[in-house]
Amino acid sequence: MTEQRRRGGAFGTRILAFLVSGVCVSGVFGAVPAMAVAPECRTTPFGTTTLTAVGLRGELVFASGARGVLDGLRWPDNPKLAGAAAAWLETQRSVPLILVARGETDRWGRAHVDASVADGALDLAGGLVEAGLATVDAGERDSLCRPGLLAVESGARQAGRGLWREAEQDAQDGAALRLRLGGFVVARGRVLWVGERPRRTYLDFARRGEDGLTVTVSKRTWRQLQERGLSAATLRGRLVRVRGIVEVWRGPTLDVASADMIEILDTAQGR
Repeated sequence: MTEQRRRGGAFGTRILAFLVSGVCVSGVFGAVPAMAVAPECRTTPFGTTTLTAVGLRGELVFASGARGVLDGLRWPDNPKLAGAAAAWLETQRSVPLILVARGETDRWGRAHVDASVADGALDLAGGLVEAGLATVDAGERDSLCRPGLLAVESGARQAGRGLWREAEQDAQDGAALRLRLGGFVVARGRVLWVGERPRRTYLDFARRGEDGLTVTVSKRTWRQLQERGLSAATLRGRLVRVRGIVEVWRGPTLDVASADMIEILDTAQGR
């Protein structure tokens, strides 16, 4: 067993213990009643198999013939980090893995899967996140099926591991965000203005005339946020973390499709 594998097993055990504790709402490590689970998060056991190859952007090929990607992750855009993430996964080749698929296959016929080493020592998604080799992302789905991964990511960020050696993007630094056009970013800042419109809601992180981030939220996602007790009034002044692909309209913009991709970082308005 390599030193990297030993380290992986050690922190994988901690991740498993954390997720089993109930922070993760459903999946390999715990379950909630089926009616309470979003369709994209409903699980189907795939049984035990082995990893035979790691493809582009983290596509996994299994001995069973199935292809998949780890659910709830964003593969790094940085080529060096992407190579490190692939190398990390390669250490698990030929190791028996327990797979559980979530929801339907994607447009490329790949399953979104949770994958854990059969002896229970390591969870692949959790291991990548804790090593700072992937960020948490719901992708095109409405829900993040494993919200417990956000806490794992927080530990990697605080320790400055992997991609977190660089700070989060400042939501008020429009110039820096423009340089990330087309890339995935995690940004942090205070919401200065909330504009509700019939089809979309806009969260502005810079004052009028200044160059900063605007987050656009669909009607459905805004309704989900309201169901969680948030509103235009309660969001103003709050410190939040958002994530998504940078687009540029009048200024840098993130279109957020999942309410889970807007994290409230303070406990009271204006703090």
